[in-house]
Amino acid sequence: MRDIAATIQPEQDDLVRADLTATVCVQGAPGTGKTAVGLHRAAYLLYTHPQRIRRGGLLILGPNPTFLSYIAEVLPALGETGVRQSTLPQEIARHPVTGTDDERAAAVKHDARMAEVLRRALYARVAAGAADSLAVPDGSYRWRVPADESARIVADVRDEEPPYTVGRERVRARIVRYVQDLAERRAGPRTDAWVRRIERSRPVGAHLDYVWPRVRPEEVVARLLGDPDALARAADGLLDDDEQKAVRWPAAGAPRSWRSARWSAADLVLLDEVGGLLEHPEGYGHIVVDEAQDLSPMECRAIARRAAFGSLTVLGDLAQGTTPWAARSWRTTLAHLGRPDATVTPLTTGFRVPQAVVGLANRLLARLDVDVPAARSPRGDGELTMRPVAPGEVGSAVVDAVRDALAREGSVGVVAADADVPRTRHALDAAGIAAAGPEALGARVAVVPASVVKGLEYDHVVAVEPAAIAEAEGPGGRGLHRLYVVLTRAVSRLDVVHGRPLPF
Repeated sequence: MRDIAATIQPEQDDLVRADLTATVCVQGAPGTGKTAVGLHRAAYLLYTHPQRIRRGGLLILGPNPTFLSYIAEVLPALGETGVRQSTLPQEIARHPVTGTDDERAAAVKHDARMAEVLRRALYARVAAGAADSLAVPDGSYRWRVPADESARIVADVRDEEPPYTVGRERVRARIVRYVQDLAERRAGPRTDAWVRRIERSRPVGAHLDYVWPRVRPEEVVARLLGDPDALARAADGLLDDDEQKAVRWPAAGAPRSWRSARWSAADLVLLDEVGGLLEHPEGYGHIVVDEAQDLSPMECRAIARRAAFGSLTVLGDLAQGTTPWAARSWRTTLAHLGRPDATVTPLTTGFRVPQAVVGLANRLLARLDVDVPAARSPRGDGELTMRPVAPGEVGSAVVDAVRDALAREGSVGVVAADADVPRTRHALDAAGIAAAGPEALGARVAVVPASVVKGLEYDHVVAVEPAAIAEAEGPGGRGLHRLYVVLTRAVSRLDVVHGRPLPF
């Protein structure tokens, strides 16, 4: 952070000092300080608008808990000022994640079309034209609300599109107002106590439960995923038969009720969407979103709901998108975040990654199918070492690379495909080299799965078998993007150990 502060560029400073009400998006190549810009912006807004920030709240969203621990060490003062540092799964977690989705189901659930499917499923519960007339007792008298009047009230409220829970209370208020008008025309003004008694009367409550019933997000999502007919009606014209089949719970394993459901991570995004339809969530005055390129459309909507009356700082790199739904265009992501007109500022010059390492990583850019400018580095002091070996000698070559790194100062990150991590750790253990995991931020040597290295950095990185890292995402996946991330974690030196041909 000191290095970044000392070398901050005018365009970075402009982003840090942008007005509180402005949403900015930073397309930052590796090592260009986009995370530092976001953190400095958070600190700047706290310093410049302390009362407004404390009143509205400031949220920093990171991609994983390890990344948040890193932030807490880099800029610890933020944690002392009431700034919330979290991940999106933590923000939307209504239930523990105990279920899983295959890749196809998760992709459909994260698709923006699910928002309309869920809206239809929720409002299918509103029965505007199916109720009988309502008779409300008032002493020895009964006030009657005709069925067509009730239907008109419900239809008018639906047209106004308030949050579902607000709409329910709005229907109640208008039914009571209709009854009050009848009573006042017959016997003069009614008291507040009389109005409250009519609002709480059983016939009004029962009628309301029929035309605009109370509902929980879990009930809506469970019925949608567990009832093929309900899903078909809500998804008509939006999801094809294969997509509906992908998201449906299998009949044999479907829960008996939402209370026994095993919710997946993608299900929590659906629950949050329905929760936002029921009532607006508590929002923030400003949200800093790091690694935003990995957000799905539905995750973007969850963030947008929490920034409805605030602003955003959106940080990321399209070349580092590694989720199946990772963005290929900032305009698309910003539209889902509710900020389609936000300014996108590219940062291309980085001081963290040496020139030699940047040059290697840039060789991957042409294969990543994203339109981003190549990274640049003014640093000629870095080192890049390629270690081609026979396939059976990768483990011993990794040990040699780590020993060479330990002869110098600085942290060492050994990054391998997730499936290769146990083998890599065993080779180091057998050589007497103590290695921690990625959560031990102060460790001299850490063995890090490629899937969690994003946002982290080490003085010396040993990249183990790039071909395996690229293939770990499966066919058509984001393996080359993952490899791009791995290669750009080195602050000073990069060793590439490979027993197979390099994928670049």
